[in-house]
Amino acid sequence: MSNPFAGKWTYRSFLNNPALTDGDPEKLAALLFAEGVWTVEDSANGTFIGELGFGSNALMDLKGVITPAHNGVPDHVHIEGSGRPGTSTQDYFYDYDGSLTEHWPNGVNQVSAITGSVIRMKPHNGAPAGLVASFIAVKAT
Repeated sequence: MSNPFAGKWTYRSFLNNPALTDGDPEKLAALLFAEGVWTVEDSANGTFIGELGFGSNALMDLKGVITPAHNGVPDHVHIEGSGRPGTSTQDYFYDYDGSLTEHWPNGVNQVSAITGSVIRMKPHNGAPAGLVASFIAVKAT
């Protein structure tokens, strides 16, 4: 079975602030928690292996478990992300939980996406553990 999450994805996470931005670009930009490139290997046996890069010298290693689609429930993944030693992210530890979005039969130019949430598992850079954000990853290749 091929890994449905394999490939490169544009990753963005957003702070869960319910306040409306009223179209203000600065307020909207302030909701962005992180942005990067999520690269996932075509691993087998329900495993997720990849990395999340935020630019040079800012990489996280990702490993997780895939639950295949079943009974109308989409493919799902639970991931542990750890900062790569020797990089600016070496103290980062996050958990990700997400699912492939619905493929609409009448969708026009639909691009595969993963939606879910992320939690900071350990404090780093003065930020406490426990922060939760929502994320979307859009398939790039």
